[in-house]
Amino acid sequence: MNPPLVNIKSFGIHAVLIEWPNEVNEAILDDILRFENFLITTCLEDGNWETVIAYNSLLLVNPKEIIDFNEFSLLIKTWYGQVKSSIPKQRYLWRLPVSYDLEFGIDLLEISEHLGKSKEEIIALHTSTTYTVYGIGFLPGFMYLGGLPKALEIPRKATPRLNVQKGAVGLAGKQTGIYPQESPGGWNIIGNCSVPIFDINKKEPCFVSVGDKIQFYAVSRAEHDLHKIEAEVGIYKPEKTKINA
Repeated sequence: MNPPLVNIKSFGIHAVLIEWPNEVNEAILDDILRFENFLITTCLEDGNWETVIAYNSLLLVNPKEIIDFNEFSLLIKTWYGQVKSSIPKQRYLWRLPVSYDLEFGIDLLEISEHLGKSKEEIIALHTSTTYTVYGIGFLPGFMYLGGLPKALEIPRKATPRLNVQKGAVGLAGKQTGIYPQESPGGWNIIGNCSVPIFDINKKEPCFVSVGDKIQFYAVSRAEHDLHKIEAEVGIYKPEKTKINA
């Protein structure tokens, strides 16, 4: 199978954007991750480069040097043709606890009415799926998770809330996600995850990476509160399993 065609664009004087076909597709994400790893380990060796992946694109940023776009785009095309069997970095499946208690799931009843499903059916659908992390952004640590069951697809709220609670788990369109900190937001909230997704005080502030998988599992309100305390004192470790690239 031939690799997909890529489109290379200048993104200011310090960055270049590489775009793959505009679709949410795990094969495309795998190709991007493979190329990113190849660039980091083989091509961009001066240590000044930063990379950002989102769905069907890879942004290369060098804040210390002005990029000669014409020259660099030719290099990218050459490197992309050399990737072949390069292996991306290790990825993980993370199991994260969610309390779907109505105090947290403030939109659950509205969603239930909109989708014509009971609260229990919504929870069962949400926890039965393994999601793929297609991007991290909007807020530090905010994961855009693809793979939401079609039966749970629901539009964003017409009027965003001014304040969404840290750890809130929401639905919007074909995606689900966790708010890593308090912020405004327009997603439909169905529960709360007690595991801090982003901690600026840690060596790796966000333990999840693009390409990882997420599976939610339901916990009681009491279990949620216990996990939250354990996380605050640094003894709670989210479950993770290595997955093949």
